[in-house]
Amino acid sequence: MYSVTSKDGTKIAYDKVGQGPALILVGGAFSYRKFPQQVELAYLLSEYFTVYNYDRRGRGDSGDTQPY
Repeated sequence: MYSVTSKDGTKIAYDKVGQGPALILVGGAFSYRKFPQQVELAYLLSEYFTVYNYDRRGRGDSGDTQPY
């Protein structure tokens, strides 16, 4: 797991797999980066892309700084 800090100080967690052009996976409203189908998709795409699979604000390992 990697993390980056947004401008307002919120930690955003992500995983990175593969090599090639960057591709960012955006999970659905109730999803998070470790959802099994999301992980499977990331690995399938990683043959062709560098896949960034992240937890949206307030989900999984990402923080939720108020207000936003």
